[in-house]
Amino acid sequence: MKRKYSVFNLEEAMQLIQAEQFLRWQLPTTARPPSDFLKESLRRLEAFDLEYSEQAKTLLIDVLFSEVVPTYPNLKVWKAAVLETDTLTGVADYLITPKRAYLATPLLCVAEAKRDDFVQGRAQCLVEMVACTWNNRKRGFTPNVFGIVSNGQVWQFYQLTPDSEVFETGLFHTDDMPTLLGALDYICAECAKNVP
Repeated sequence: MKRKYSVFNLEEAMQLIQAEQFLRWQLPTTARPPSDFLKESLRRLEAFDLEYSEQAKTLLIDVLFSEVVPTYPNLKVWKAAVLETDTLTGVADYLITPKRAYLATPLLCVAEAKRDDFVQGRAQCLVEMVACTWNNRKRGFTPNVFGIVSNGQVWQFYQLTPDSEVFETGLFHTDDMPTLLGALDYICAECAKNVP
């Protein structure tokens, strides 16, 4: 019987990775000013409740991905993508993969912090990163895998190495949009470097 990502708590997720601690990760980012398109999109999103509606929060995640990911033409965003292994199953809120007509070799997964629960979001993200690594290894591909936990307004970034080291950043906020965009751009650039 395969286990769903959402049922793992943090202890179980860390045991799956065989790690006991997160390693501190300071991203070497450069602030990236928002484009006029993003500014207008954010202005329009003010009509939505982005604090209490879980579905509306994904609109903000979508807009930020649409700002950064197209900079890397070899990447593709998948939303609500099925991600399975021999023992795990579930739907990843977002995956970033090489740009192909089919989903393979996931480089990054995103877990929404539903109801702003970053602890549960972190556990789910870690298990999804394990699933990404498993899928990649099946194809003889062993890059670092990245993860994000976000409620749209707050973002935290993760990296899982093939040696099961797991890195975690501090929190990034939409209140400091250039810094958040710089962090997202850095992560996407790292994913783009790993496209086989």
